Amino acid sequence: MIVEAIEEGQRALGRLLEGSRRATGFTGAGISTECGIPDFRSPGSPWLRNRPIDFQVFVSDPLMREEAWRRKFTMDDLYKGAGPGRGHRALARLVETGRMGAIITQNIDGLHQAAGVSSDKVIELHGNGTYAKCLSCGKRHELVDVRADFERTGAAPECDCGGIVKSATISFGQAMPEDAMARAAQETNACDLFIAIGSSLVVYPAAGFPIQAKRNGARLVIVNRDETELDDFADLVLRGDIGSFLAPFQGG
Repeated sequence: MIVEAIEEGQRALGRLLEGSRRATGFTGAGISTECGIPDFRSPGSPWLRNRPIDFQVFVSDPLMREEAWRRKFTMDDLYKGAGPGRGHRALARLVETGRMGAIITQNIDGLHQAAGVSSDKVIELHGNGTYAKCLSCGKRHELVDVRADFERTGAAPECDCGGIVKSATISFGQAMPEDAMARAAQETNACDLFIAIGSSLVVYPAAGFPIQAKRNGARLVIVNRDETELDDFADLVLRGDIGSFLAPFQGG
């Protein structure tokens, strides 16, 4: 069933949540656009002008590492100060009340944690762009320090151990995090309601989780501005403004 009317969609989602034993959230860039963070595929997206650099190129070429950091800080400046939106707050409330076990996210913005969800309840498939890590020893590096050094020297940062420092995101060509993928699969199999929010559902392997949930017997809800390839597969599709559909579930 595809619903575009906001109040009708809110009621339909509410009924599914009331009948659910354990829900799992799954989020993509669309949940954060009302917060001022651009998505990847809309025409004119700044991501198209500041494309992430392939992992192997980043590792092998110091000049491309410098370019990658320049693009990273350019994008960070575009949404500096962005805070959680209605969708983030709604999911935080569902986790807080125990109706949602965890949130699987493709996003790197940290807004689920900013909305109050504990880090152990947020499964980040594509990493986190709010800090950096050494690719050799795994040491965490804070972006404020990395940026200060980068702007002072113009050189890509290195760790004390001599390793390459990279934003703690999963780049194109980089292996998906095994622990996060395993946890996402576990949460997907444990739920009876899977709510995919703001994702185009075209990036695999992440987009395989809604399919896995449905095949495992869970109800599948898709909340998105645009149609997706899985709409015909879902039990409920809420098509339109994401924040408006989720607003009543914020509580408080």
